[in-house]
Amino acid sequence: MLRRRTPLVMGPELDDRQLRRTLAELRPSQQMHGLGTGAASRPLWAPAAELLRATGRDWDRRVHRISVLAHALPPVVTDRWAKDRPQDPDALVLRACARVARVKDTDWSDAWDVYGDCRRAAEVAPEDPTPWLALLRLMSSCGAPANAVLPVWTEAVARDPWNRTVYHQMLRHLSPRRHGTLMEMIDFAERCAGRAPHGSPLALLPLAARVELVAYRTTKDSTTAFAADGHWYEPQAAAETDTALTKWFQAASPPHAEALADLNLLAFALTRMKRTGEAAPVFRRLGRHMTGHPWNLVPDAARDFQYWRDRALS
Repeated sequence: MLRRRTPLVMGPELDDRQLRRTLAELRPSQQMHGLGTGAASRPLWAPAAELLRATGRDWDRRVHRISVLAHALPPVVTDRWAKDRPQDPDALVLRACARVARVKDTDWSDAWDVYGDCRRAAEVAPEDPTPWLALLRLMSSCGAPANAVLPVWTEAVARDPWNRTVYHQMLRHLSPRRHGTLMEMIDFAERCAGRAPHGSPLALLPLAARVELVAYRTTKDSTTAFAADGHWYEPQAAAETDTALTKWFQAASPPHAEALADLNLLAFALTRMKRTGEAAPVFRRLGRHMTGHPWNLVPDAARDFQYWRDRALS
């Protein structure tokens, strides 16, 4: 008898149950279209407000939750909240992030108003790195050069020195698939990972850069795509993976909001190198949770994930 596989769990909220409940509460059609929100009823933005109030100054968790909400919520929710509570930092930060999420590779003339929202959010929430992350994403969408982006990134890390999301956003900006070069991206990843404290997820930055390198070579042309997988068999790739295992995975560090994304990154790297024995504890910790990236680099991502998970755990 064939064994039925349990379905994979995928979603931008990762394993954040509170965030998942909030998204579910905001999902009903009357909420999504702003119906039934009279003076006596609960505001349609109330679930998001309660979630962010409970998050407090946990900047790592706050950045993750706001990033997911910014992409998931329709403009009517974020705009109504900012209109109803024009001095509420949570409302203004979420609206700025949501507007940035809707900017798609445009130029500064189209994004100038959104830039103003980010700066206003930074003014009302001066200790929060999230508005600066939003501004960093906006500048990346607009193709700003690295020397213009660096001061914004510096403002974000000044508020939360080892924030995983901020570093990965800068890495993506420096990727040759976006606005940087291979040398800029690799140098940034190695320097930041080398300075990060023991147990920090930034130990995986060089692996994230390697994934970007493989993705760049895979999509560039057929000649480089054929040899892209060879990057996983280089001695440096093994060293990067060993560092990620010893300095993060095996370290007794507290969990962070996007740990599942890092576990998927580590599992992907280990399976590319056929290190299935070392991948087993990573897959155990992952369970059924799979992220789209970096498995989307292979043709059938879900099948590839399940194949390697079953092989490692058998």
